[in-house]
Amino acid sequence: MDYANSDVLDAGRRDTDLLLPHGARGVKVVVVGGFGVGKTTMVGAVSEIPPLTTEETMTQAGVGIDDNPGAKDKKTTTVAMDFGRISINEELILYLFGTPGQERFWFLWNGIFEGALGAVVLVDTRRIEVSFEVITRLEDRRVPFVVAVNTFPEAPKYPVADLRTALALSETVPIVTCDARDRASCRDALLSLMGYLCTLAAAQETA
Repeated sequence: MDYANSDVLDAGRRDTDLLLPHGARGVKVVVVGGFGVGKTTMVGAVSEIPPLTTEETMTQAGVGIDDNPGAKDKKTTTVAMDFGRISINEELILYLFGTPGQERFWFLWNGIFEGALGAVVLVDTRRIEVSFEVITRLEDRRVPFVVAVNTFPEAPKYPVADLRTALALSETVPIVTCDARDRASCRDALLSLMGYLCTLAAAQETA
């Protein structure tokens, strides 16, 4: 899901070899969020391979159902998933799966989340309410996640404490800012998830 006026993104070097380097570990991560919050943009910006997308042109059938006040000129929407890959280092490679935002496609989550280590929840502060059900579903599935607030132009900015309260998040869940169009910013959001997962694993070992 893209900004209405975004240009073609330069995501840096994009390798075509999908095989894991010797000794590297592949980890599955899911990018979730409501309709139009920037999931497709994030996967495309950060992926080092040409991302796989399943975007289709929006039609009159979606009027009143897929309306997105934050992106009035939006013409396409994800109907299955997005896929990309990013090498964090020589030993860790993340496989990214972006979910469709519309509730009528959420039945696809069962397959997309299978084997996932964690998730990044993209949030648009202009429509924070579209994130409530997404977060509830992650909590029900016991999937660890971090919240990344997508810095849309002209989107209101709120203190982290206010966002945490609005989203009913525990104090342990990280909240970071992220520009879904910027590769480095997206990578930092993913690194925050990896750090959070390491913290959870360490806590389980000492419990």
